[in-house]
Amino acid sequence: MRILIAAAGSRGDVAPYTGLGAELRRAGYDVVLATTDTFAPLVRDAGLEFRSLPADLRVRGGATGKRELMRTAAAFITELGQGFADAMDEGADLLLLSTTTAPLGWHLTEATGTPSLSLGVYLQPTAPTGDFPPVVTGSRSLGRLANRATGRFALRMADRVYEQAVAKLRHRLQLPAASPSEMRRRQERANWPILHGFSTALVPRPSDWRPGLEVVGNWWPHHDPAERLPTDLEDFLRAGPRPVLIGFGSMASGDGERLSEIAVRALRRAGLRGILQAGSAGLAADGEDVLTIGDVPHALLFPRLAAVVHHGGAGTSAAALRAGVPAVTVPVTADQPFWAGRLAALGAATDPIPFRSLTAERLADSVDQVVKQQAHSRAAAEAAQHLVTENGAGQALKAIQQLTDG
Repeated sequence: MRILIAAAGSRGDVAPYTGLGAELRRAGYDVVLATTDTFAPLVRDAGLEFRSLPADLRVRGGATGKRELMRTAAAFITELGQGFADAMDEGADLLLLSTTTAPLGWHLTEATGTPSLSLGVYLQPTAPTGDFPPVVTGSRSLGRLANRATGRFALRMADRVYEQAVAKLRHRLQLPAASPSEMRRRQERANWPILHGFSTALVPRPSDWRPGLEVVGNWWPHHDPAERLPTDLEDFLRAGPRPVLIGFGSMASGDGERLSEIAVRALRRAGLRGILQAGSAGLAADGEDVLTIGDVPHALLFPRLAAVVHHGGAGTSAAALRAGVPAVTVPVTADQPFWAGRLAALGAATDPIPFRSLTAERLADSVDQVVKQQAHSRAAAEAAQHLVTENGAGQALKAIQQLTDG
């Protein structure tokens, strides 16, 4: 059986599927991961077949305002929809659809006449619940009724982002007109199954979710078991006390000089060694107490750190918990305030520092707190023990076997 996983967005929106895909390949499935060209090396390194999706979120700039984000997302999705249809021309027996690609993939399964042979594999909770407000709002809980109402409103806003893309896609597939909201409601009535690849330590399954929505645990990015950290990084780690990693992933492009200065001043003010991970921001600094690195597997580096300062992305948040390492979060946009708040509520991180409020003094105080107050380390260690009990890829494999055997 050929399984096609479709995912798009930033690195954090794609990398987890390399681990999921590798697990499915070991189980005997022929696995294809369709995503943007930027991530072709990640896909092929995991031993998976790569199919190209044409859209690239990186070329659309660093939008942060909500209206600007909506416009950027709509343009990205419209381009993505046509490429998705091209990727499907080579065929697949089962579609695994991410949060971003599901509202497009539903129309493809309708066109092929096999709507039952698709499964949601989401990295964020999107279904309305009274337990918390929608993750994209970054707001505090408004009470159960208001949380559910804002959750439904967020879905309607997402439908608007997909309107043009869906209209073009259905025309190409020679399907009758149907709005994104109409298709979404159809999937909800059918209890279309969605697996959520995050830990119940951070988000327990809401009791008011409909049947078919499950939280299974993280899908960890693939990395070669034989891979080792670069020599200069290994030497730095061995040369003194555990350092603090500071990185913003795919966020803050073009803001590297300012952020690098803030990071170094904060580390020295707190009296700590540090590692700057360049990322899209281009962080960089020199000195005996600071090292600049590129991309390395979180699974290899994080267990050897005193703390991680990061943007609150779902993948980085989970990787820090898995390593039992406390965090300081500096959320920038989208779902990052949600995950940052979850880490803080768990006790595994300090209160988030909003990106626009970041200063060297504030960062130094938070880093000093998270490193020296053992309560944060204990909370992170307890969460790590919980994550060990979860097997997200194994649960996904079991669900796929049940779906295809039925």
